[in-house]
Amino acid sequence: MISITHRVIYDVSKGFKIPSMPETLIKVQDICNDKNGNITDLSALIASDIGLSSSILKTINSPIYGMNRTISDISQAVMLMGMDSASTLISGILIKQSFKGDSAINFERLWDNASLVAQTMVFIGQNINDKIPPENLYTAGLFHDCGIAAMSMRYTSTYLDTLLLANEDYSKNQVEHEDRIHGTNHAIMGYFIASGWKLPRDICVVILNHHEQDFLDINKHHNENLMYATLKVADNMLSNIKRGQNINGWNEIRDKCFDQLGIHEDQYHDLGECLEGLLE
Repeated sequence: MISITHRVIYDVSKGFKIPSMPETLIKVQDICNDKNGNITDLSALIASDIGLSSSILKTINSPIYGMNRTISDISQAVMLMGMDSASTLISGILIKQSFKGDSAINFERLWDNASLVAQTMVFIGQNINDKIPPENLYTAGLFHDCGIAAMSMRYTSTYLDTLLLANEDYSKNQVEHEDRIHGTNHAIMGYFIASGWKLPRDICVVILNHHEQDFLDINKHHNENLMYATLKVADNMLSNIKRGQNINGWNEIRDKCFDQLGIHEDQYHDLGECLEGLLE
């Protein structure tokens, strides 16, 4: 498990372009943190941004999100989620709009993949006994690789080669390749971004450690472990569906993830088949 403090400060000082928290999110969090703030105020703020309110409704009405009825009113959506969950979901939606400029990669592909991971995490969360708010799972999925965007803007001429190498050379995982070539990695950058945007602590910790194979052996926080296992299972399901192969290190963490989620191999495959049908 990665330890953070001085290393993050050092890495972020090395010329990275880190998106500041959007003004809309600042206002949302101000309402949520104000003891006199209420759902009516929050709903009115969200409704004033047509793009944001449309994205929220599209997200919670997606088949994988599993609402038993269509939600067409943003006030109703916020009421169902609650203020804190709405704030967390808004963070995930806004992160995709916050990276602009020269980059080593196509951001559209990055966010498309992150959205699939986010939806799959919500789907898995609905099919296990332990429950984490779906908004938290969705946001963790959207943010987990946001550090890749920061890396690609910092190392515009070399970072794509690093990603290609990581996809070909499984002797190291992606963050190990990044550390060797660039002296830092996307998990650390993602942690810094998520922390700066004041996401819940369990999401930040999982972002920081999502490539650490010993995380479930060492970490003692149940919600963090549950979110980590959900992320790894979602990532592997999608890798099987899209590429017909497991993610790097899957065999080493598979059984630990299944134990954490309270599922077995047959259930995993059943969920994967169901997911493939939903995605189609």
